Amino acid sequence: MQPHPILLRPDDHARTRPDAPAVVVAGTDQVVTYAELVARSHRLAHLLHRRGLRPGDHVAILMDNRPEYLEVVWALRRSGLYYTAVNWHLTAAECGYILEDSRAVGVIAGAALLDLADEALRQQDGVPVRLAVGADRPGWDSYERELEGMPEEPLAEEFEGEAMLYSSGTTGRPKGILRRTVDRNRTFGDVADDLVWVNRYGLGPSSVALCPAPLYHAAPLVSAMQMHRQGGAVVVLPRFDAELALRSIEEHRVTFAQFVPTMFVRLLKLPEEVRRRYDVSSLQVVVHAAAPCPVEVKRAMIEWWGPILHEYYSATEAAGVVAIGPDEWLAHPGSVGRPEPGSVAITDDDGRTCAPGEPGTVWFTDPAPFAYHGDADKTAAMHNDRGWATMGDVGYLDETGYLFLTGRLAHTIIAGGVNIYPQEIEDVLVLHPWVADVAVIGVPDSEYGESVKAVVEVAEGAPADLAALAAELIAWCRDRLAHYKCPRTVDVVAELPRTPTGKMIKRALVDRFASPAAQEGRR
Repeated sequence: MQPHPILLRPDDHARTRPDAPAVVVAGTDQVVTYAELVARSHRLAHLLHRRGLRPGDHVAILMDNRPEYLEVVWALRRSGLYYTAVNWHLTAAECGYILEDSRAVGVIAGAALLDLADEALRQQDGVPVRLAVGADRPGWDSYERELEGMPEEPLAEEFEGEAMLYSSGTTGRPKGILRRTVDRNRTFGDVADDLVWVNRYGLGPSSVALCPAPLYHAAPLVSAMQMHRQGGAVVVLPRFDAELALRSIEEHRVTFAQFVPTMFVRLLKLPEEVRRRYDVSSLQVVVHAAAPCPVEVKRAMIEWWGPILHEYYSATEAAGVVAIGPDEWLAHPGSVGRPEPGSVAITDDDGRTCAPGEPGTVWFTDPAPFAYHGDADKTAAMHNDRGWATMGDVGYLDETGYLFLTGRLAHTIIAGGVNIYPQEIEDVLVLHPWVADVAVIGVPDSEYGESVKAVVEVAEGAPADLAALAAELIAWCRDRLAHYKCPRTVDVVAELPRTPTGKMIKRALVDRFASPAAQEGRR
């Protein structure tokens, strides 16, 4: 696919195609044109400047997927500000920690999240700018009223701002990730490194992107902004809904979409008549990331949508990227690809390079720089003495250099001295018709140290008898995996603790099922 001509600011498209849609909210009549997007981002930039914010200051965004989200981000970006998109699924204490840790001097919050924002700010000092979007609230200034009368022209000087997004905190407290500092020598639009998306996926003015995930997460936010730099439309789902995603693809003739594997699972588990009801032939490129995708799930999606699924392995830290296209994947099923650019190495616990097929820690050997905000020790812990960087994943390289992920270091189960990787077991169990979602963890075992437990969210039609369910799922695994890898116990929960971007919050399951307190409660 040939890349389109390069334009790196939404302003260029607002000038040449002012009425073109920039943001469409799926399932509603809400449309934001490029002229509106840019004008309102100019107004907010002026407002923040008049409130005393200057390049290098920090603003937090606490909003659901509403039409103002991207105009806010563009205002912060063109103002040379650091910005943090806050996960609104966090508790007030967790949000408050991020506001304090990031040293935010401003918060922009949506109407639906003002209670959460108020609670998070209760213990905070030094946050003078508080703008409420879509509501009047004591202690907050109205976003809409404050923008009235602000100039629609750009600031006299516009510098390229930077995101400081936080990790999802699936194994501990979220970490603020800073890839680049604000530099007054970089004017707004100076983002040559962003061209990789254009060259890889062919984004352009005729592109229509579906954004089914929360915009606070790195991948959907980056892809939406990439689309705006190229002049395409971004169709935003307020929340993920499998049928609404299909309906939106048909209605808006979506050409580009980015999903996570759990979304694929939910799409595939729609009734056949629902899946066939919608025309998805407009799709040209579908990207998935954030978590490994079970082979059979991806194969089923390719059979449904065609060989248009692209995958990449990276992280918010963006230390490196490994990518694979559909044809490559069909030749190397299960792989996440080869690094581009750079290289990957696999080492064991002693730092020895692993042989092909041998799992170990995945390292990027020439990583892009990143740092955890205010935590030099944590930054150093993600690097080795050779300057390589790891995201904490386990995997192996095959003979031809393709990378296969097998799990997370923090999630590895050690039973009788043998490493067991939960992802392999989860990939098998999620295909069972009684399983809507699943997580596999290690729990204390007096004989082996740890044993394998499956925690399951059941699908419609599953038996209520837990013993029968457990026996069936264990037998299903034993037909497909070595017996030592299979669950010895199964528990059922109403809903598994996943982030909306598909990452399992396993620390919550460990606390519930495997912590000393949990074990004491079972005695």
